[in-house]
Amino acid sequence: MAEKKASGFSLKDQLFNKERVEYLAGLFSDSNPDFASNQFVRDAMRTLTKLELKERIVHIAKTLEKYLSADFKTATSQILSSLPPPLDPNKTDDDFGDFIFAPLGEFVVRNGLSKTHLRVSLKTLKAITQRFSMEDAIRFFINEYPEHTLNELGKWVAHKNYHVRRIVSEGTRPMLPWSKRLCLDPSISLGFLDSLHADPTRYVTRSVANHLNDIAKTKPGLVLETLKKWTQAKTQSPGELEWITRHALRTLVKKGNKNALRLLGFQTNPRITIHGFRLKSNKVRPGDTVEFSFSIASTRNERLVIDYRIDFVKANGSRAPKVHKLKQLETTKGESVQLSKRHKLHANATTYTLYPGMHRLTLQINGKSFGALDFELN
Repeated sequence: MAEKKASGFSLKDQLFNKERVEYLAGLFSDSNPDFASNQFVRDAMRTLTKLELKERIVHIAKTLEKYLSADFKTATSQILSSLPPPLDPNKTDDDFGDFIFAPLGEFVVRNGLSKTHLRVSLKTLKAITQRFSMEDAIRFFINEYPEHTLNELGKWVAHKNYHVRRIVSEGTRPMLPWSKRLCLDPSISLGFLDSLHADPTRYVTRSVANHLNDIAKTKPGLVLETLKKWTQAKTQSPGELEWITRHALRTLVKKGNKNALRLLGFQTNPRITIHGFRLKSNKVRPGDTVEFSFSIASTRNERLVIDYRIDFVKANGSRAPKVHKLKQLETTKGESVQLSKRHKLHANATTYTLYPGMHRLTLQINGKSFGALDFELN
């Protein structure tokens, strides 16, 4: 799990600190007076601040092993009795939960990943995920016991709590960030998505769209056919299905996939001309902003998805493209639209490294290239 830092902000320190550990200890001691909360906090905090985010989750889970029952079934009962009420069921989005419960999922994986404990482990994860998403933990059980776990997830699809429904999609995503890969054919999970795409909760449908976007990276045709099938089924509102479709096809659109663009209603050969495509400066430094502008003239009414691609110089001197979103708009015949963009080249980005050399900026409209300009990064 990557940590984001900006202006001295530390995500790991915000999510896992003494206050949050004391909160977790208080939950256990409230439900079980024999729980040695003060000693648990001391043990957990002894090395916590030296660890990275993911390491802190594992460390707290390992510390819990000293203070919960050595009998796994009893330990899960202690966990379940300590849990606070589920997250607000009236919300519909952006309610991921409290990260301090992530170690509870790690505890279940470390101690309950066996055929003997499978039923109670899944029951415990279902309860915890209503307080914090167990999407990472469930993947260990999918890989180890796919048939039983997938059968159980099939029951969760109709659960009354949308957090339980969401984990079915999020937990089976082929490329879930910061999580281990699944030994599972991506097409298997589509049976779950056939139901979940009609969910009334955006938190669930967002996961469905992200799931489809993952599959699209290896099986674009399967995703396009699935979306067409859902359109015909009419089990989701047109507006929400349109949102799912746009979000699910975002990678294919960036790649200029013609079938994806057509499904979204974009012409793959738009009748437009580009004028005045220019850079404010063709020499920049790390931390500077690449600024460019241009105008679009249409010879017919057009729906346009406008992206720009930067071919970044790599360490070996070759270049690798990265597509960025700019704007979607509708133009009328004879209309001219002026556009500009400022793209900051972050000097200390965590996802890529800047290397000196000649970079290239290309306009990409409805998947087609419309001019390129070079700029030098010193």
